[in-house]
Amino acid sequence: MPLLEAKGHRALAPDLLGMGADATPPDRLSLAAWADQVAELVRSQHEPVILVGHSRSGTVISEVAERVPERIGILVYLAAFLLPSGESIGSMSARLGPSTADELLMMQSDGTTTLRPERVGPVFYNTTQQEWVDRAISLLRPEPLVALSSPVSLSDAHYGTVRRGYIECENDRAVKIALQRLMLKEMPCDPVLTLPGDHSPFYSDPQALVACLESIAAQT
Repeated sequence: MPLLEAKGHRALAPDLLGMGADATPPDRLSLAAWADQVAELVRSQHEPVILVGHSRSGTVISEVAERVPERIGILVYLAAFLLPSGESIGSMSARLGPSTADELLMMQSDGTTTLRPERVGPVFYNTTQQEWVDRAISLLRPEPLVALSSPVSLSDAHYGTVRRGYIECENDRAVKIALQRLMLKEMPCDPVLTLPGDHSPFYSDPQALVACLESIAAQT
């Protein structure tokens, strides 16, 4: 589990159940299970954490904050889904118009989806160097559909007590900037920082991303 020390807090970047090399069967996966897994990691730390969620992992860090609000210094949403209680990724995305998921995803009968390889570069890495795009395509794996359909369940008494910041990406074609700003309007964050690049600044502009994270850490 990578750790980043920052102003007495730690930023955690755990691997999620059913993702990457994890072989958990899809029928055992849920948003709650992911959140429980990360919450347990947070509890094991000796100080409050800075918890960063990218893309759909925004739903995971929100649910973690509901479970262990006292263990989190700040949540950082990186071009991520920042959802009010009761909303899912699918329902929030539909606010901007009909779904285009079929153009991006191939649905499987076992409850997983696979990204269409030809869409990965144009959607997720449109300002990233080609060598990194090729690497990302080589690592494609089936992913659980439950991430898109599960609503978050959050309360003012728990989640509502946790600070949150947002790093928006202006040329994001996956979580488009209009959607990012719609979510920020409904769920304000402080600070809000802006990067000019694509959905994946850890590839396209890592130095600028680190600067944003360090800036947020300095205010925490």
